[in-house]
Amino acid sequence: MPLVTTGELVRRAAEARSAVAAFNIITLEHVEAVVAGAESVPSPVVLQVSENAVTFRYGRLLPLARAAVAAAERAAVPVALHLDHIQSDSLLRQAPDAGFSSVMYDAARLPYAENLAATRAAADWAHAQGLWIEAELGQVGGKDGQPPLDAHAPGARTDPAQACAFVADTAVDALAVAIGSSHAMTTRTATLDHTLLKRLSGTLDVPLVLHGSSGVPDGELTAAVAGGITKVNVGTALNIAMTGAIRQFLAAHPEAVDSRAYLGVGREAMARTVADILRTLGAPPTA
Repeated sequence: MPLVTTGELVRRAAEARSAVAAFNIITLEHVEAVVAGAESVPSPVVLQVSENAVTFRYGRLLPLARAAVAAAERAAVPVALHLDHIQSDSLLRQAPDAGFSSVMYDAARLPYAENLAATRAAADWAHAQGLWIEAELGQVGGKDGQPPLDAHAPGARTDPAQACAFVADTAVDALAVAIGSSHAMTTRTATLDHTLLKRLSGTLDVPLVLHGSSGVPDGELTAAVAGGITKVNVGTALNIAMTGAIRQFLAAHPEAVDSRAYLGVGREAMARTVADILRTLGAPPTA
């Protein structure tokens, strides 16, 4: 099936009052697992490559991107490619030629005025290339080994009035909001601020994105989608599934040396996780 765009999948999800899931990929096994899990539901899906994943791959975007494009084009469900948490303008500018229809430009680490200026410049460039662009306001926390912010810390939550001005001034197509989740959580114990989400959904006229969804329980995810979240990012949950399956396999088979054996069980575990999350979210239509 030809590649679709992230913007189109988010639009379909919004119309169906559901959310499209976007899974971060690191290896070819991640790519194959996400596609297999989506096909089993079936559900459209977004394959995300983060700047951290590119750094891990010796700073080269194309090898993983080309694999993702090839898998997407052979998938039985619609698949889009998204470049995630990009801070490097150089990497941003590689997106169109590498098959990506969308980017998340991450300047949230900067003071507000600098974040706004950098994001507006990125959005202007992205739109000129036909790219859909997402940004973040507030601080989800948990990136690059940093602990999540306390719920009451300044900047730990997205302010609706500021968010409205930010979206208007930057012209971004979607906004990732900080409502209680955190990146890199290994336990599903996050409690979301649904009152704040309702205010944000009522204030903003762009799709809302939830980052750090691996740490959010099923009931909280379902409520978030009902409250206006239309794109849900998942990364750590796949790594937990893969690592756990491989660890269990090697403990039971200490003589194993063929990587296909343990990578295979890791891939299957990730595919099951993908399918479970897609069912929880309520799969958007595939056409």
